[in-house]
Order: sequence, then structure tokens, then C-alpha cells
Amino acid sequence: MNWLRKMPAVILAAIAVQISVSAQQYPDGVIDKTVAVVGNEMISISALEEEVQIMRAQGMASDRNIRCELLEQMMISKLFLIQARLDSLTVNNDMVESELRNRVDNIRTQLGGDENVEKYFGKPLYKLRQEWRQTLQDQSLTQQMQQSVASSAPEMTPYDVMQYVEATDSLDLPIVPIKYQLSQICIYPDREAANLAVKDRLLAIRERIMNGEKFSVLARIYSQDPGSARKGGELGMASKSVFWPAFSDAAMSLKPGIVSQIVETPDGFHIIEVLEKKGDMFNARHILLKPEYTADDMSAAFKTLDSLKTELQNGAVSFDLAARFYSQDPATRTNGGQMSDPGTGSAYFEIDQLKPEDYNAIKDLKEGEISAPFESRDNEGRSGNTVYKIIKVDRIIPAHTASFSEDYTLLMNQAQNERAMKAINDFIREKIEDTYIVIDPIFKDCPFEHEEWTSKIRTSE
Repeated sequence: MNWLRKMPAVILAAIAVQISVSAQQYPDGVIDKTVAVVGNEMISISALEEEVQIMRAQGMASDRNIRCELLEQMMISKLFLIQARLDSLTVNNDMVESELRNRVDNIRTQLGGDENVEKYFGKPLYKLRQEWRQTLQDQSLTQQMQQSVASSAPEMTPYDVMQYVEATDSLDLPIVPIKYQLSQICIYPDREAANLAVKDRLLAIRERIMNGEKFSVLARIYSQDPGSARKGGELGMASKSVFWPAFSDAAMSLKPGIVSQIVETPDGFHIIEVLEKKGDMFNARHILLKPEYTADDMSAAFKTLDSLKTELQNGAVSFDLAARFYSQDPATRTNGGQMSDPGTGSAYFEIDQLKPEDYNAIKDLKEGEISAPFESRDNEGRSGNTVYKIIKVDRIIPAHTASFSEDYTLLMNQAQNERAMKAINDFIREKIEDTYIVIDPIFKDCPFEHEEWTSKIRTSE
């Protein structure tokens, strides 16, 4: 989570104007009509256009066939929804409310407030909430039904996996990239001294603002948030939920025009000036400063790490014991320095899962070798904190075509996924054939993924 997770660098021009249904897109100047009937469910042009609007409002790209793709997705969802209701599945309301909050907050932030959202969609926000809640409730049932169909595929046995490997061309088997198992010893610079220094700098900037200098001018000069610095520190109207809690709590407590005291987040230290507040949204300026470290910090850390590396290479101490005793990284110290992917928990890293600094330090090493000391970043905040480290290469698994003996789990998952997808596609084809479906001829040229839809297109008005 970042202090601002979703805000783009600039507001996209594509979301600045209400998207309308034009005569060029739909014949005879039709404003709204039903374009597909699936069972007793109808899909209108307005519903389709709203899905296009939501995609664009959330910054998603679309191509010339986007309406064809969305219509097919909506019709498929209707097939699963009808079956879910027949099977008496129940809505996961907690998930629905969470998704609704996220959708509303993201769109309000992207469009710059409630008024812009209502103008963009041409409806009051309460009405949009009602409609989106119903859509998300339907999606909850649809997803449960999809999972039920997917889980109906028989579980793979070891024999099934072996048969799958033997029947699959080697070119179609997954390539397992090179992987590394690594351990590290980390030393942080004197963060307390650096934090005190950056706070002093920020207090001096705040004092200048209180004495009459413009916040926006000083933000352009000093702020270390490049996205907002060039705009005088201004963030734009956004929901408080998209910021770090400490940041949003401080901003929401301020009156417009008042400059905050120093606020600390995982990104660094801020001072904030709120420009406008509306409900749980606000527009603010901020100046961000991050702790900076000296050459003396690096020199002291490198000297310690060099000495440790020498002792490790001489066998005076094991890497495991040295990491437990000397490393200052709490996440790996108790594991003898063994690193793991914070996202997956895996002890093996592919190249693109490593920080560039870490990979550059170990890319030429062999198993058992230890890197020279180097500067890297930890996993805190958007860009991490400075840390100095040495890394030991515990194991290297070369890149290779997946094999039954070495990559059974990967192959089993791929084979199981193919079975699940076949079950889903079989379900869709069966339901298209058995369900009353009519599709408007304006979609006759759509490149549907499931060709069976074409037989459901009405041939005349």
C-alpha cells in the first residue's frame, strides 16, 4: 500500500468527457435498447456502455472490439448467474460491500470527487451505489458458480500428470526460469540520526511557510514525491482510503489552509496543507522528505560486512549463525538470513522477483559464494529504506523445461487448470445451446471467443 495507491501522474483525458451512445456506434440514433436476452435476463446498451465507462474511469485500456468482448463476458455471466439461482447459491455480502467500497473510492479518486462521478455517469452517486451493489451481488453468485463448475473437474493424480506430460509436446510445456535460493546479512545506517536530520529540514521548510512563503513553491523545490512536486505538491481530490492511514488521518483533521505538523508514513516524512474537504475525500498539498545517509554510514557498514565475509569464507562462523547474531533485518534474521518472497512466501526467486541491486550483486556468483557488500533497499513503503548487505547464494536451479520429476506441482497445476477451463467451456457451450438467447444484429460482426453465440444473433429487425 502506498501513501497514494491509485492516483495516476496525470488525469486521463479519456475520462474527462461523458461517453455517449452515438448514431455512429449504434444505428438509427437509438439511445437505449435491449441488445441481448439470456434466459430471463436482459442486457441493454446503457448497461454495456456503463461497463465501458467503468473500465475507462479506472484507467483500463480498451480496443475497438471492447464492446464485443464486454457483451460476451456479460452474456457468459448471465449463464452462470441463472444456474447459480437454480442451485440456490447465496451472495457473499462481506465481499460485495468491500468490492463496492473499493470501486467507489477508486472512481471518485480518478474522477476527482462525487460531483465529477455523477456528471461522468449521468446519475446520482446513491443510484450508482445501488446499481453497482446489485451488479457485484450478481458477480458474487457468478463467481461461486464458476468455481463450482471448475471444481467439478476430476482431481489430477500422479498418473494423470505423467500422462499429461507424455501427451504434451515439449514445446508446449512450461519453461521454468532460473531460480535462486539466497540468504542475507543486513545492516541499516543510523536511521535515528537521519530521521532527526530530515525532521529538522522539514521543520525549517514549515517555518518558512508560516512566515509567508508559498507552500506550492517550496513543494516544487524540495518535495521528493516527483508526481506531486511538479504540481506544487497538490494531490487532487481523492478518497482518504487511498492514502496511508497516518497521512489521511492527519489531513482529515486539518482545516483548509492550515499546515500540519510532521507526519511520518512508510514513505518518509510529510507536512500537509488541506485545500478542500468533502465528506471522506480531500484535496491536499504535501512536501515529502526522506531520510538521507552519508558516505560515513556506508563506509562503516561495508567495513563490518567485509569483515564478516572474510570470517565466513575462512569457516570461522557459519552464515546461519552470523545472520542470527549480526543481521538487522527482522524478517530474515531469525531464519539464519534465508530470504523469501514477501508476496508468495517462496524461498526461491526468479530474476524479476529480485531487486535490481540484489540481482546485480549475485548474478555472477556460483552456489556457496558470497557477494561483496552493496547498497540495496528493503520492502518498506513505495521505494524501500536504504540497507547495506551481503548475500550468499545457497542454491541455483538452472532454467529448464518443466519435468515430472523436478516440477511436479507446476505441471499438476497447469494440467488441473486446463481441466477446469475445459469444464467451464463445456458448461458455456451446453448452456448456450439449451438457453433461450437472442443477440441484436448490430453485434453480428463481433469476433466472439465462443462461436456458438453467432447462431443466436437475430437475423432481422
